[in-house]
Amino acid sequence: MIDFYFWTTPNGYKVLQFLEETGLEYRAIPVNIAKGEQFDPEFLKISPNNKIPAIVDHAPAQGDSPITVFESGAILLYLAEKTGQFIPSDLAGRHDVLQWLFWQMAGLGPMAGQNLHFTQYANEILPYAIDRYVAETSRLFRVLDNQLAGKDYITGDYSIADMAVYPWIAIHQNLGQNLNDYPNIERWLEHIANRPATMRAYQWKAGKKQATPVAA
Repeated sequence: MIDFYFWTTPNGYKVLQFLEETGLEYRAIPVNIAKGEQFDPEFLKISPNNKIPAIVDHAPAQGDSPITVFESGAILLYLAEKTGQFIPSDLAGRHDVLQWLFWQMAGLGPMAGQNLHFTQYANEILPYAIDRYVAETSRLFRVLDNQLAGKDYITGDYSIADMAVYPWIAIHQNLGQNLNDYPNIERWLEHIANRPATMRAYQWKAGKKQATPVAA
């Protein structure tokens, strides 16, 4: 059993997609970040950076003691290694997936997050910051669109790289991006949105699972 601490943000949906794809048994524990529950002392023991998602694996592949993992990219990698799924076993393929996973963690996620902050949540309008982060988001979308040319998925086969990237691309409208400018992304996005596991993952809204599947 895996305890999954989450909220319905792009980083939370990443791990939900993996759990639904693999059928791993998990217990969802919502952490309402709007109410500050990520600062609860008990949660900080699991995720010291006060961020979701985080997991506690009560049945790790090695040893008897539960394993705690925080940071969404680290969780995806841990689960992929635990199950042997959605990451290639050959050296070149593995590192191809990992570099795109790290691209999302170091580039797309932080830049898109700043985009959202300055365009939607900042207390004052700062044109320089808005222009900077929207432009960088556009650049990253172009990088991904080029990578997807002639491919169904980012590295060929569906992997944790796709799961990491998808939730951030699914909010393209909030990021000021028009998918007409990125035809390869548009095709890829639709393909993943129609996966049954993606639909099941996106049933979770505001920390609760809805009765009707909702595609991004």
